Amino acid sequence: MRLPPPAPEPADHAARADDLAEILAAFLPTDRSVTIADLGAGAGSNLRYLAPRLPQRQQWTLIDHDTELLERAVAAAPTDASASDTRVLARAHPAELAGFPDCLPETPDLLTASALLDLVSEDWMRRVVDICCQRRIPALFALSVDARLSLAPAVSGDQLVEAAVLTHQRGSKDMGPALGPDASALAARLFAERGAQVDCRRSDWRLGPEEASLQRLLIEGWHQAARVQRPDATETIDHWLNERLRLLERSDIRVGHQDLLAIPCRD
Repeated sequence: MRLPPPAPEPADHAARADDLAEILAAFLPTDRSVTIADLGAGAGSNLRYLAPRLPQRQQWTLIDHDTELLERAVAAAPTDASASDTRVLARAHPAELAGFPDCLPETPDLLTASALLDLVSEDWMRRVVDICCQRRIPALFALSVDARLSLAPAVSGDQLVEAAVLTHQRGSKDMGPALGPDASALAARLFAERGAQVDCRRSDWRLGPEEASLQRLLIEGWHQAARVQRPDATETIDHWLNERLRLLERSDIRVGHQDLLAIPCRD
């Protein structure tokens, strides 16, 4: 389970590093349709962000274990392969990501994911990097949490909850011990060691009082995670929750994320 819950799509899209999409667009083939595999595609937010920013014709394979979410994602994208003027086509591919690369039906021109890397294990990450470099597949991984977190105004308990949340992010998830806030740094290092060109950008959520509903989701998620990690401090954590919710109308929260683009060497 990912804590806190995913942000609404506008907040995700506003946070992303647009210049990485520009670099990627210049690298991908322009004389044919490009194939894109989206890992953990969910309801298709990554598709809706990236597709308009790539001028190429695109064929997306949306990979996720949740067939209901995949149906929603495909329904929001053109799917009629017979339409000659359709620039973006999408298809669902239900599969478990843990078995990567077996979840890939074919070798794509681009591997991408959003809000995924901090949930995976080091072993899984190493397999992804190995496959990308062996098969010369560029990778764009967006919105991976890092350890930066800022809450204003400050309240008692902030440091305790922040430390507990970071510990929770590194806890066991579906693929084993998660990389949490170390994910982007590890991915960047592994790609660089294999000779890939690596570009990283900050893609922070910046949430003011106008995003109070999202702030509430974050705060309640952090509260839940902190109670799991620090059952000895539930009174302090519960007080922290009440104080943070009381301040929603004048609260500002920044959650650090990283976007990473890796282009393997093609010698």
